[in-house]
Amino acid sequence: MGTKKQAEKSKKMWIKILAVIACVFFAVVMVLSSMGSSWIASFATVKPGDVAVVDYTLRDAQGTPIMTSNQQLYTQLTSQGSGLLYSKPLTITANQSFGTKIYPIAFYTSSSGWSSQNQFALLSTEYNTISSGIVGMKANSQKTISLVDASPQPTFWSNDKLALNGMNSSSLQAGEFIYLAMNQTDSSAQSYVRIGEVTNKTADGVTIDISYPSIDVTIDSINAASS
Repeated sequence: MGTKKQAEKSKKMWIKILAVIACVFFAVVMVLSSMGSSWIASFATVKPGDVAVVDYTLRDAQGTPIMTSNQQLYTQLTSQGSGLLYSKPLTITANQSFGTKIYPIAFYTSSSGWSSQNQFALLSTEYNTISSGIVGMKANSQKTISLVDASPQPTFWSNDKLALNGMNSSSLQAGEFIYLAMNQTDSSAQSYVRIGEVTNKTADGVTIDISYPSIDVTIDSINAASS
């Protein structure tokens, strides 16, 4: 008789356990259903050919932000007198090379807003490095990508070259940031902005560095390439 009661007790216990498991399973299913496919997307990684929306902050050799899509950072630094440029997040096809010399990025300034003239010059070599660097990243993941090998080296600008570009070496000082114009081709009328730093000054001219050695990126979303 005792054995029978023990068996019934064990059976009731297992029924309770299975009921709890069923309730938990149902709750999990309900939560996942309410999330749609977003929970699946959280496990996805950027693959070659995928289109990723990327938040970023482009930095110079000293780590100073040059341009960003982070509105909070832009507001904070511009309130402190920074000349930081602001743009929308980048839409990048992963592991895909950009065909022309310059990848233009529209940017905002407090004085001219989103003017059609406000176009920043991201070099294709830099774009390509970012494009390959985001492969393997997940949504909301962050990474600093080195652009050292993709950016141009500092160049010497003679007084004559400065004059041809509407500048005078006497008004320039080492450590000063200046806006430079770049073109896709020599015959192109459209010019794009590149910010350079005067790193050295002599009687014959100045050395200008237009390189940006690193970029901080955050993956906002991933759109898988169509098969």
